[in-house]
Amino acid sequence: MVLRFTGTALALCVVLAGCQSLPEQAPEAVACPEVPVVECPVCPLQECPEPRVLEKIVLRPAAPMAVPVRPETAGELELPIIGVLEFIRVEPSGLTLEAVVDTASEHTTIAARDVRLLEKDGKRFVSYVLVDPASDEQHALEAPLLRRASVVDAHGGSARNYVVTMWLTLGDNRTRVEVSLSENTDMPYPLVIGRNLLTDVAIVDVSRRHTLEHPAAP
Repeated sequence: MVLRFTGTALALCVVLAGCQSLPEQAPEAVACPEVPVVECPVCPLQECPEPRVLEKIVLRPAAPMAVPVRPETAGELELPIIGVLEFIRVEPSGLTLEAVVDTASEHTTIAARDVRLLEKDGKRFVSYVLVDPASDEQHALEAPLLRRASVVDAHGGSARNYVVTMWLTLGDNRTRVEVSLSENTDMPYPLVIGRNLLTDVAIVDVSRRHTLEHPAAP
């Protein structure tokens, strides 16, 4: 038994001696595994398709519109068409005044100064002064008195004016008309043409002005 133990011990010593006689080895380096590089696919460039023409618009210059010619006469009598403002020649003074045409007024009225009633040889006359708005030239006149007439102005006021006769030329028409002499200084125009001149002479278009040429001197 002792012999068996001795052999076992001897064998163990030999093994240990052999282990101690082996040279020391450096630890082997562990290399990282290579990771394959995965390349991202490159997206191809998307090109927009050519536009598809649905409707083609062609711009062309428009033809000039024909302006309708406004009539110069109207009515059964083919009367001239006048505007709300016209130039009227007044005689015997020879003045050409800008007049407003008022179809609501029955009488024709003219702005006058220094209106006075006179008596000559038992007859009544009216002296008055007409003023040229362009030059401020004054024309002193006399005419037989026809009557006195009540005139209502645009503000509702009334006055009794002397009425005389004058020759008024509107376009190609020259007419002897009864005219009321007004000393109202608020008149916007020196002459107001009423229906006593317009009847059977002209048709009024209030959208027009100065449709007639300046009346020529007789």
